[in-house]
Amino acid sequence: MRAVAAASTGDTSAALAAYAAYAGIPAVIFLPSGKVSTAQLIQPVANGAFVLALDTDFDGCMRIVKEVTEDNSIYLANSMNSIRIEGQKTVGIEIVRQFDWEVPDWIIIPVGNLGNISALYKGFKLIRDLGLIDKMPRLVAAQAGKANPFYQSYLNGFRDKVAIPAQKTLASAIQIGDPVSYEKAVQAVVETNGIVESVSEHEMANIAARADLTGMYTCPHTGVALGALFKLAERGEIKSSDRVVVISTAHGLKFTGFKVGYHEGKLDEVESELANPPVYLPADAKVVKDTIARKLQL
Repeated sequence: MRAVAAASTGDTSAALAAYAAYAGIPAVIFLPSGKVSTAQLIQPVANGAFVLALDTDFDGCMRIVKEVTEDNSIYLANSMNSIRIEGQKTVGIEIVRQFDWEVPDWIIIPVGNLGNISALYKGFKLIRDLGLIDKMPRLVAAQAGKANPFYQSYLNGFRDKVAIPAQKTLASAIQIGDPVSYEKAVQAVVETNGIVESVSEHEMANIAARADLTGMYTCPHTGVALGALFKLAERGEIKSSDRVVVISTAHGLKFTGFKVGYHEGKLDEVESELANPPVYLPADAKVVKDTIARKLQL
């Protein structure tokens, strides 16, 4: 193998580039040009990966990386590689271990290429088969409404795989229209009596802002998963007594533009219900005191 490679919407590339740099392995990263945040782009660049920004979307990058790695001289590290799933399945095992081997009722995860929910299922199935747990959590795949082919497949009972041109969404890491781990993800949802939910840009941004008021700093993809949680709770599918884990897939600092746009009320299709922009004042103590007093009376 001359190198490792992955197509990415930002976060997989950061992890792969960091590992490859530490291990002394050349890494080639395929990113959709103009469709990842600056923070996501600079991570593999800083770690020394060979970064190719292609004039296409993630699905286009995926097609190219599959062709480039076809002769096996470069190792494909995307989730269509079963070894990737073997490593990622430990997330499920770690969740249960941290709950003293009690299984949560639900696990909600934002999905795009569908490798993560497939890996979760595999991890839980392993420890159930080993007799360490006696039930599976119900798995929820949360999708952005503008890139929701798996949700559309779920609506048709998974009779047909739906592939769509993914529209631009604030949740850029899951802006994927033709997920490669579809069959594995169907098994994960069906065999855990799971659910696929779709969340709008407005819902995702406002739920993320609501989470931030608890001290979090939520990325838009985690906002999609939290949006699914609230929708399922409002429908009564998730009960107040249920133990629910929502998996956060990135840090909000990678999406500063999303945060600034929300609090400035400048995000498309989003009414910022919890906007909290800074207040600009002259350096005058009386003006400052009066402004604080008005705020605290609200």
